[in-house]
Amino acid sequence: MTLNTLILGMGNLLLCDEGAGVHVARALSQRKLPPSVEVVEVGVAFLDVLPDIEKADHILLIDAMEGGGTPGSVYRVPFDQCKHPEMLASLHGFDLSRVLYMAGSERAPEVTVFGIEPARIEWGTDLSPAVKRVLPAVVEAILNELSQ
Repeated sequence: MTLNTLILGMGNLLLCDEGAGVHVARALSQRKLPPSVEVVEVGVAFLDVLPDIEKADHILLIDAMEGGGTPGSVYRVPFDQCKHPEMLASLHGFDLSRVLYMAGSERAPEVTVFGIEPARIEWGTDLSPAVKRVLPAVVEAILNELSQ
């Protein structure tokens, strides 16, 4: 049985590094991925992906994450180990636990968060150099995750 994997690129593209997850999703959508993998640029419209979440066996969520590291640090954290909602970049005010509950699935998908430590969260559309520099590594880490 093929597991359905959903990759969610989160963030606000108008707040510099807060849009990092969307930038990673865009890069991944240019790659050849298995047919069981769907990439969605969620942005801040998390509830719009409820139907996709209902079908997913595994979710890879990519977002800006304030984890206390230097800007550009990349984190891979099982969702159940994330502090809710402080660790997930909550500027767009979502709580994935509630969204998974709203999806009403009989089974909870496995969720892994890939977080990128932001350098700048302010009005603007450009990523900081520190975050821009790590985007290819995040893409490769996600491709590696998919191959396991």
